[in-house]
Amino acid sequence: MKYDVKNVKLAPAGKKRILWAEKQMDVLRQISARFAKQKPLKGVKMAACLHVTAETANLMRTLKAGGASVVLCASNPLSTQDEVAASLVKDFGIPVFARNNIDRKGYYRHLNSALDTKPNLSMDDGADLVSLLHTKRKDLVKHIFGGTEETTTGVIRLKALAEQKKLLYPIVAVNDAQTKHFFDNRYGTGQSTLDGIIRATNILLAGKTVVVAGYGWCGRGFALKAKAMGAKVIVTEVEAVKALEAVMDGFEVKTMLQAASVGDIFCTLTGDIHVIRKEHFAKMKNNAVVCNSGHFDVELDLVGLKKISKKVETVRPFVQAYTLKNGRAVNVLAEGRLINLASAEGHPASVMDMSFANQSLAAEFVVKNYKHLEKRVYDVTQKTDDYIATAKLKAMGVSIDKLTAEQQKYLTSWEMGT
Repeated sequence: MKYDVKNVKLAPAGKKRILWAEKQMDVLRQISARFAKQKPLKGVKMAACLHVTAETANLMRTLKAGGASVVLCASNPLSTQDEVAASLVKDFGIPVFARNNIDRKGYYRHLNSALDTKPNLSMDDGADLVSLLHTKRKDLVKHIFGGTEETTTGVIRLKALAEQKKLLYPIVAVNDAQTKHFFDNRYGTGQSTLDGIIRATNILLAGKTVVVAGYGWCGRGFALKAKAMGAKVIVTEVEAVKALEAVMDGFEVKTMLQAASVGDIFCTLTGDIHVIRKEHFAKMKNNAVVCNSGHFDVELDLVGLKKISKKVETVRPFVQAYTLKNGRAVNVLAEGRLINLASAEGHPASVMDMSFANQSLAAEFVVKNYKHLEKRVYDVTQKTDDYIATAKLKAMGVSIDKLTAEQQKYLTSWEMGT
């Protein structure tokens, strides 16, 4: 078995993390048990480009239980938990190509190693595998049944491909499932981003002004958590409806240029490029903290920041201080990469349970239906969302009401009226 991890001797610690996470992933365990019996993925080769964490490890185990031959590579150079990667190789027999803090060349070498297995199904978090399959590795598309995509940024890229009629195979937008983005993006990103900032800086949020760039589900979640910690929250947006929603949720809304001079902590969660640029950095307070919780580091214009800086130094793990030519310092966390995975552990297992339940079922859907699917981006079905939500509620010991026959009739007719 080919693999590339930091050190397989780290496996014992990784296995403990994987099994600890598994205890909190009730829905995925249920799917895994069914997969082990039915083998719906038997004979299918899968290449997964995801954050290599304990939660992801349990998804890989589920796919393997379903009969798939799975290989995993990292979707971010700083998010890999090296002990988890080691355990997947040694304890579970799953090839992994991932090392924490790998350089760009090594990162793409790992992506290509995963694709060298000639997969039938791609599973992405950010669409990096898809991007390679549509450019430098087009020769492998003939082997592909379809794919799945985990995150907002990836779905944006895929829809752009589909809009241009260039998407070469069908892909399920797992991110757009209600049981994914309502919970993973909002509660998972909200808590883990806050966790990452605090671990990297040991900063007190109470009394600080936190600037949240983007009021999508990730931005909503982070703004809510920052407010709960006693911070004053300012939201920046480019969409009028979302900006209006932020105002009515009790947040102040400004342009980034307006917010730059008053913020203490800045976090981008947009999925777009250069959200904070050199004109914003130039206006920031001395020792302002800047980080990103969107998928790619391009949300921060670090090249522009360096141009207006006279010195860059690492002042503590995950913190680089850029001393500007005006004498003030800007502290960038985790090199602008995902702060919640770089300096923290990513989303809690209980919320990733639903996301990876969606991934498992989406993979099963593609394998069963690929012969009839078009080359476009598909949504997760409402039936799947309802199944996952119901299973999660049951695991939490929560009961809900059912419609009576009278209520069902009322909701599906027009005759009863008022």
